[in-house]
Amino acid sequence: MVGIGLAAGLAFGPIAALAEDRADSIETDRPDKANSATTVPRGAFQIESGIAYSRQSLAAEPTQRTTSLELTLRVGLTPSLEVRLDGEPVVHMRTDESVTNVGDLRLGLKYRFVDPREGSWWPALAILPYVKLPSAPAPIGSERTDFSITGIASFDFPADFSLDVNGGIAALGQRDPSGYLAQATAAASLSKTLLHDLVVYVELFYSSRDTWDSRYGLGTGTGMLYRIGRRAAVDLGVEFSLAGQSPDYTIRSGFSIRFGR
Repeated sequence: MVGIGLAAGLAFGPIAALAEDRADSIETDRPDKANSATTVPRGAFQIESGIAYSRQSLAAEPTQRTTSLELTLRVGLTPSLEVRLDGEPVVHMRTDESVTNVGDLRLGLKYRFVDPREGSWWPALAILPYVKLPSAPAPIGSERTDFSITGIASFDFPADFSLDVNGGIAALGQRDPSGYLAQATAAASLSKTLLHDLVVYVELFYSSRDTWDSRYGLGTGTGMLYRIGRRAAVDLGVEFSLAGQSPDYTIRSGFSIRFGR
């Protein structure tokens, strides 16, 4: 999938660059952890898809390997508001046994409430509330509803550098004992645009425990996004655990496309 996407981008990207204006190029919320304050244009429909593979080893437990299809649907309602659906249509988890099923769905809204003037170093600000619908059976999902809200600050710097900073709080449904666990999350992604089409990034992310008996997770990642004209992009990213309890590594790649405006 990665090879096909990159080959298509290298073959058709230069042609599309001559024909299309870059002023309204596609912006995605993948493959890094941090979301930007950018919303899909009003009347536009954007599909962000991909595949992810992760490996996690825990003491005294079998190594867990997970492969999942990732899908995000984003619809622009106004110039600063979008509705979105995130999910994993298929998840394959392998430990001492193999399980394949549907993943969880998340329904959310992104609202950008501050738009800085051009040339200002003041960030664009947005909020992103979510509700997780417990569509994934155990052990893939918790089978409980979750709620979260994330604050987003996106900075544009000289020399085509940009920084997205996220901070969030979630209420995660638990099974044993039942109830809700508060989880804090944070992520920061520094990116650099090269030759209009290629965006490279490095990131750092953190999350507190997601179950009563788990631990926090701290990780880092890097990757790229290559735009194919204004309306499509391919991406590739890799994440590594630095401390705590999180996947040893995750590799993801994908393809995004925007329809409408």
